Amino acid sequence: MNFIKSANILQILVLILVFSSCSKEKKVALSDAQLPKNALPKMKPLQNETPKLTADYIDSKKRSIDSFYTKNWNNSANGSFLVAKNGQIIYEKYEGYANFRDKTRITSKTPLHIASVSKVLTATAILKLVNAKRIDLNQKVTTILKEFPYPDVTIRTLLNHRSGMRSYAYFTDRDPQVWDSHKILTNQDLLTIMATKKIALEYKTDSRFTYCNTNYAMLALIIEKTTKLTYKEAMKQIIFKPLGMKNTFVMDYDTDRKTVAPSYKGNKVEIGMDYLDAIYGDKNIYSTPRDLLKFDRARYSPSFLEPALLAQVYKGYSNERKGTKNYGLGIRMINWDTGQNFYFHNGWWHGNTSAFITLPKEKVTLIALSNKFTRNTYNIRKLSVLFGDYPFRLEDE
Repeated sequence: MNFIKSANILQILVLILVFSSCSKEKKVALSDAQLPKNALPKMKPLQNETPKLTADYIDSKKRSIDSFYTKNWNNSANGSFLVAKNGQIIYEKYEGYANFRDKTRITSKTPLHIASVSKVLTATAILKLVNAKRIDLNQKVTTILKEFPYPDVTIRTLLNHRSGMRSYAYFTDRDPQVWDSHKILTNQDLLTIMATKKIALEYKTDSRFTYCNTNYAMLALIIEKTTKLTYKEAMKQIIFKPLGMKNTFVMDYDTDRKTVAPSYKGNKVEIGMDYLDAIYGDKNIYSTPRDLLKFDRARYSPSFLEPALLAQVYKGYSNERKGTKNYGLGIRMINWDTGQNFYFHNGWWHGNTSAFITLPKEKVTLIALSNKFTRNTYNIRKLSVLFGDYPFRLEDE
């Protein structure tokens, strides 16, 4: 009798294990569109990139990159520099000071202002919300921001800089009746000014391309309205925290301006902040190359966006006249007649310069950041020739 009871108990335990195993196998991660309305879509890291780079491959590339770095920066660099393939770092360099006054050295964990490279991250948060069906690319901005005064502007025309809006830096600094530049300007102030001060469009919406920071300041407000969180918190929850970007944050002007790394002119004179430094979405993200590498690779994760939406990101929207330069949804591109494409975004704010380059075919990421003004930051694009057929030259031009 005891044997029978023991056998029954054993059978029950086996069945429990079998059913438990089946339920685990059936557990599938929800897509962004399947998430409950109170749950935010979140970035997911790209896992198990292959193939692993060999030591010989890394050494050969490292020698070429180091030679290029030495020629272009000539030991005068002040910033961060990284080259990676398949998510694996081939070369990185951190030189100079985050703060010349207290001699704080720049390291791999030092967040620097990434200027307009912030637009790529803002666009990514918007695209995740589109992927989750919270907003639509062709949705009129007036349906989200009730004050917004331009009826034909859509989320898409903000992302691809075809809205026709004017740059906030130009319409807020010339007329004290529009804005007193002694007062700090916020994103909400910017919206209110456009709504109440009769700031006309520069041209008819979607009739041509003009790169304009105002577009991304408005996208930041759309993120806030849609998520019911501050832009700073929304970016943290959608992108930074899920990807382990521990040294990345949106600067809060009130609490962070005295502690972030300052920026400098080329002669090391510090550039102070001004009334435009509280605006976010188009700028004001601080990050590191290692964190941006995590971000770049995550944009190639299968869960990032639905294929139809992803295809629209890398489509050019600024080609009214024949040429190679183009702009997608939050990413710059060069489209050559050969069929080769080059995807990147540069940044420049005060003394901060930044370059973010992503080569999808080669699985390569190139990142350069500096808080002491130099155009050399943008030269990192020339390293693309080490990995693919790109019409750049490693030699100085």
